[in-house]
Amino acid sequence: MPNDLAALIDPAHTAVLTMELQRGVVGEESPLREIADAAAAANVVANAAKVVRAARAVGAHVVHCTFEARADRVGSVANAPFLRWLAKSEPNLVTGTSAVELMPELGPEPSDLICSRRHGLTPFPGTDLDATLRRLGVRTVVATGMSVNVGVLGMVMGAVDHGYEAVLVTDAVAGIPVAYAQAVVDNTLASLATRATSDEIVAVWKP
Repeated sequence: MPNDLAALIDPAHTAVLTMELQRGVVGEESPLREIADAAAAANVVANAAKVVRAARAVGAHVVHCTFEARADRVGSVANAPFLRWLAKSEPNLVTGTSAVELMPELGPEPSDLICSRRHGLTPFPGTDLDATLRRLGVRTVVATGMSVNVGVLGMVMGAVDHGYEAVLVTDAVAGIPVAYAQAVVDNTLASLATRATSDEIVAVWKP
């Protein structure tokens, strides 16, 4: 456990962010079966839920970063190979459907906030996430979710670019292939974020 972890994630200035832990991404409705399977194998949802529950108990903020789109994809630009693949697939994560819902282990609870986007790949650009965090007095974000390949990497880089400290919950994130995702954690994210396990976070936040 990092020596300064308790100060870094003081609940008074910390928010836990979940990245696309939705039924249509990591759950039974996901068309991205490799991503969903990687999340299941790493117990990402269970470990993120453990951190989220601990955060609520000590008064740290919880913000769920989600994606949803219109069925006709108006407002969602397919300007990358992955996004073009999604655009050609059966519509998923459509506003108002169960696919956009959080995995039930995560809530949301009434104290949680939802920051949704309908375009792009990461949670800061084009959303009110930064403004929301600043209004809450947040200085440290605790990153969880999927995937290390794009979303979580973008979340952490965006947080640092916006002036926040970042903590990566190493057993509440995953990616594909597994060896590649671990290499990203070890060689890229390690230089951007303090790393801690869900148990280490919970131990600090034990009421």
